[in-house]
Amino acid sequence: MPQIDQEDRRQFLKVVGLTGAVAAGSEFTLSDLRGEVEGETAGELAAMGEAISEDLTGELDAGLLGSELAALEGQIAQLDELRAMGVPAEDSTAYQELAEPGWAIHEHLVEVGFFESVEENLPEFTPEHIAATARELISTGALASALLELGYTEEELTSTVVNVVNNKERLAMWVPTKNIPAGVEGFDPANIAPLHQRAAAGVLLWTDYLDTYLWQNEVLLTDTILDNNYGDLKQMYAGLHLLANAAEDLAGAQELSDAQLTAALSAGAAMMIVGQEDLTNDVMRITDEMRAPRTGGA
Repeated sequence: MPQIDQEDRRQFLKVVGLTGAVAAGSEFTLSDLRGEVEGETAGELAAMGEAISEDLTGELDAGLLGSELAALEGQIAQLDELRAMGVPAEDSTAYQELAEPGWAIHEHLVEVGFFESVEENLPEFTPEHIAATARELISTGALASALLELGYTEEELTSTVVNVVNNKERLAMWVPTKNIPAGVEGFDPANIAPLHQRAAAGVLLWTDYLDTYLWQNEVLLTDTILDNNYGDLKQMYAGLHLLANAAEDLAGAQELSDAQLTAALSAGAAMMIVGQEDLTNDVMRITDEMRAPRTGGA
């Protein structure tokens, strides 16, 4: 999981509006801060969630999302086993299997226009929206509780949320498709998926590649790199679960409030984006300083 220090914690508290003595300088968790910040029962987050709900009610398949979300949770619960496995065998499909239920959820959400609705109704990753989303995550335990039940610790969830909030500059570079200038880097915006779809598909594509990538690069890998791979995956799949859980709730029980729905979708995308960027830096771009020592030869 992301490594955060005292300065990271101080910056995070400042963004969410806790600049006083509350928790400053301490090894706080999100639960420690609950009750110190206020979420929304009405306001911009709630209005965004209501608009998404109005767009998609009746479109989502509750049965499909429920079964694939359960399968996704089963795969997330096996992340510890993937780390214990170390480098996959040549014919391994373990990481592809991790991604399978995520792909099923992704394909259904594409079919019903879920990602277009989410992008249309949510703002860019502005500092204000990131701060409001973080306050909503902190103020209610509903969004974090499902992840805790999957084996995430309070410390892991806290470091993930602090990492996301403090990387608002990186997030700001992921703009909605409608804001991408025509012809940038040779791409036609008409062929670029909505932002939340790019975040989810990116996670799944990186995951699909890991069986081959880790096996082919075994000679370069250290335990630190494999630990980082595990931590970055946990971060990405926390985000994917938040998004999938929000979609499944919208299709069925609708227990999340409109503000919580918005927070789950925004925080989920942010975790997936920051997590896959961390993965590229921690695992895919191996420098001489990171790689395993060379053995043999001159």
